[in-house]
Amino acid sequence: MGENGVLLLLMIDATVRVATPLVLAALAGLFAERSGVVDIGLEGKMLGASFAAAAVATVTGSPWLGLVAAVLVSMALSMVHAVACVTYNGNQVVSGMALNILMAGLAPTLAFAWFSQGGQTPMLGPGARFAPIVLPFAEALAPVPVLGAIYGRISGHNVLVYIAALSVPLVAFVLYRTRFGLRLRAVGENPQAVDTAGISVAGLRYRALLCNGVLCGLSGAYLSIAHGAGFVRDMTAGKGYLALAALIFGKWRPLPTLLACLLFAFTDALQARLQGAVLPGLGAIPVQAIQALPYVLTVLLLAGFVGKAMAPKAIGIPYVKER
Repeated sequence: MGENGVLLLLMIDATVRVATPLVLAALAGLFAERSGVVDIGLEGKMLGASFAAAAVATVTGSPWLGLVAAVLVSMALSMVHAVACVTYNGNQVVSGMALNILMAGLAPTLAFAWFSQGGQTPMLGPGARFAPIVLPFAEALAPVPVLGAIYGRISGHNVLVYIAALSVPLVAFVLYRTRFGLRLRAVGENPQAVDTAGISVAGLRYRALLCNGVLCGLSGAYLSIAHGAGFVRDMTAGKGYLALAALIFGKWRPLPTLLACLLFAFTDALQARLQGAVLPGLGAIPVQAIQALPYVLTVLLLAGFVGKAMAPKAIGIPYVKER
């Protein structure tokens, strides 16, 4: 395989790694928003989960216990959002932003209080992180031209990358092929009809937000105990907002949302490789301009370059049961 082919495979490999937390967070938002609940708090839940995963993995030395802690913390934050928005009919955007602000301050504060390392957790050793998994026959196929290189890049990721890949068809199946998915889509479009059929609107939205919490927990844990080696302040770096943008770009459907996440991740991977690049006649490209590429792309896409995205009709509207 030539140099260009190797470079392409490296870019694809980097894209997959960067896309993993976006895919998990975007699918989390899919559950919430398909049920009619705006979830701008993805960033805060990811941040809380990242800290919980790293803190527990640091203390116990087990990434699996860290993953469980991340999911539990994220589910708890989702339930806070559910109580505020579903039970008490609060403003969903305000509740989500409150979670973001809360975790942006609370996570580094707890990290400083518990570990005294400037708002971050200690660096995790290899045993406390999810290690790469070598898929069957990867070594045997390595000498085979093209196929060996491609399969070698598919192999060697950690378990959360494969979970993210499997979660897309799983979420699509749940959404379009199960009774729960049918009711979930219905409650986001017409909660009055769901209520008239004798199904609890609040119960469905609570279950949707529980699923949301699980996926956000996986996403946050990936950042600190799989892709990274510990928690640092603001380590999500806007990925929750990018995931929300990908969800809107994907028009609240699993497969288009996956493609949007891959597009954003490819741009992020590209900017990492472009740093230090020199354009003929213009000189070196400013690092800040290159780092802004994923966010500029997000703004352009959401400004209307992808056509009109029709949100669920009842999204953001608190449902008050008629008596």
